Amino acid sequence: MEAADYEVLSVREQLFHERVRECIISALLFATLYILCHITLTHFKKPAEFTTVDDEDATVNKIALELCTFTLAVALGAVLLLPFSIISNEVLLSLPRNYYIQWLNGSLIHGLWNLVFLFSNLSLIFLMPFAYFFTESEGFAGSRKGVLGRVYETVVMLMLLTLLVLGMVWVASAIVDNNKASRESLYDFWEYYLPYLYSCISFLGVLLLLVCTPLGLARMFSVTGKLLVKPRLLEDLEEQLYCSAFEEAALTRRICNPTSCWLPLDMELLHRQVLALQTQRVLLEKRRKASAWQRNLGYPLAMLCLLLLTGLSVLTVAIHILELLIDEAAMPRGMQGTSLGQVSFSKLGSFGAVIQVVLIFASYLMVSSVMGFYSSPLFRGLRPRWHDTAMTQIIGNCVCLLVLSSALPVFSRTLGLTHFDLLGDFGRFNWLGNFYIVFLYNATFAGLTTLGLVKTFTAAVRAELIRAFGLDRLPLPVSGFPRASRKT
Repeated sequence: MEAADYEVLSVREQLFHERVRECIISALLFATLYILCHITLTHFKKPAEFTTVDDEDATVNKIALELCTFTLAVALGAVLLLPFSIISNEVLLSLPRNYYIQWLNGSLIHGLWNLVFLFSNLSLIFLMPFAYFFTESEGFAGSRKGVLGRVYETVVMLMLLTLLVLGMVWVASAIVDNNKASRESLYDFWEYYLPYLYSCISFLGVLLLLVCTPLGLARMFSVTGKLLVKPRLLEDLEEQLYCSAFEEAALTRRICNPTSCWLPLDMELLHRQVLALQTQRVLLEKRRKASAWQRNLGYPLAMLCLLLLTGLSVLTVAIHILELLIDEAAMPRGMQGTSLGQVSFSKLGSFGAVIQVVLIFASYLMVSSVMGFYSSPLFRGLRPRWHDTAMTQIIGNCVCLLVLSSALPVFSRTLGLTHFDLLGDFGRFNWLGNFYIVFLYNATFAGLTTLGLVKTFTAAVRAELIRAFGLDRLPLPVSGFPRASRKT
């Protein structure tokens, strides 16, 4: 063989080893996420559904739980996708020739984006509907009972649902873009139909994030105030302990002497109330024993950090709105190449990349959106409970979390919180090129977040000051704060 042939074989062998290495790394990362999600769902599932007398129901629930674990792992991977890509780009930019990070390259990052996109489509369109129909199925009438009969019924239902969704998407595409090319493109299932359907789902997820994130921000301030010990100026723990002790004593007397009241008493409810008051009193005792550093430094620093991150996020979105008006390059777009480590995607370099990761992963787009989602009145009943979550409720939670997390990269790039362009099929969404949609989305997000921040912060400070100075006990009504009831 000639030298050129040996060179070609060497290049092919190198490409083969690189592909095998990328597959192993992707499998290890997904296995780690799968184990974490399986442990999480195990703590939330209802044990009675997996230890039933009927082995068939237990087997069906176990299969559905594994499908939910796979979906939740994909959702967690979608959340970590953009921060991992930003950090990888900065590492490659800082250490371009380091031997120990040769495995980290643009091909690996691009492959992870494609895998997350593929598994998100697979979970949303096939796995989660299959899991729901599988848990609700009983087999066709007259067929042999068993897991296989349920599988047949589930497959038939899934095929009918697929045909229904296909028809709806085809009609919607014909209405929105009424030309022959767009209608014929839907006949190509993998190349056009799935990205188009996922684009619609992602747009719904982005709209949901627009509502849930400001709501979650307001909720985050209140939750932080409940978890941390406030200064004595803003909180009187002694009074709360006395009130809790008096309520517990009153309930205990009512339980010990039920004949003193002529109304029928619910003893089980009274016992639950006593246990809740005892738990509250234990927590108040722990808060009272907190050190002066925790009391006078922890709470102000936490609130200051939340306020700083919120203001920084709103400022970033406001700057991005100005960039949209001035420069067309500020529009979100997809990256076709896989070259990473060439230039930083932040004007502040590595420090700006760290700020982007904190804003995307730690402050806004993960914690606030999930907290706002479960705090909204529409989805409050979907909130999982420890060891008391039904299988259908777990499926619903996994679907909603996957919709939110798969829209997370598009959400971050649309708001300008990062300049890292979308990789793979994430950058092929049709609505990303519409200036009016992107501009209106940024303006709405900035307005809702600013309004929620001002209202929440000022209302919380006003209420705490009124309570601290005892103005809520005055006979005069105080605007915006309920007057405490006093019995003579």
